[in-house]
Amino acid sequence: MPTTTAPAATGTQLGYARVSTGHQSLDQQTDALTAAGVDAGRIYSDKLSGASTREQRPGLASLLDYAREGDAIVVVGIDRLGRNAAEVMTTIRELGQRGIVLRSLREGIDTSNAAGRMVAGVLASLAELELELGRERRAASREARRARGQSIGRPKALDSTKAALAQRMHASGESASVIAAALGVSRATVYRVLAEQVGDTE
Repeated sequence: MPTTTAPAATGTQLGYARVSTGHQSLDQQTDALTAAGVDAGRIYSDKLSGASTREQRPGLASLLDYAREGDAIVVVGIDRLGRNAAEVMTTIRELGQRGIVLRSLREGIDTSNAAGRMVAGVLASLAELELELGRERRAASREARRARGQSIGRPKALDSTKAALAQRMHASGESASVIAAALGVSRATVYRVLAEQVGDTE
């Protein structure tokens, strides 16, 4: 059985810190990274919310562009590497392929040794499994709803009786605002119901 050569952390130690909202502070992560031996000037960071693509995270993009084989990227936890399991898994795989060492302080991962690579691989596999199980759960839920005759997707704000009432009120000259207030829905819902009725009669 061929053995894989452990990447040697002979290069620069680089740090990456990320917080998921603009209101959170990076201080705790940067302090932990410097305490682990990362030069403060070598810590890349992102402080933003809702962004997940690499283009939307310039700190991570710059870090991955700068890192070379033999460098070590240090993070407080592997969840900092992505906004979801798929992103984390992709980044771990990319670092491994490029011969860049990953060290995660919280999980105690160090991919410069066989045990660390094994743990990173297991975590990546678990992340992939969780994504697959999530897809299967959503598909099973849709099938169960379909089998029970329930609609798939968002429920309609107005049932057929109220929709018919909205049509009659509109035909008698009531405005969308009055109809919406009477039925307890938004004007957008009223407009949609009226438009559906027009489509049905064409």
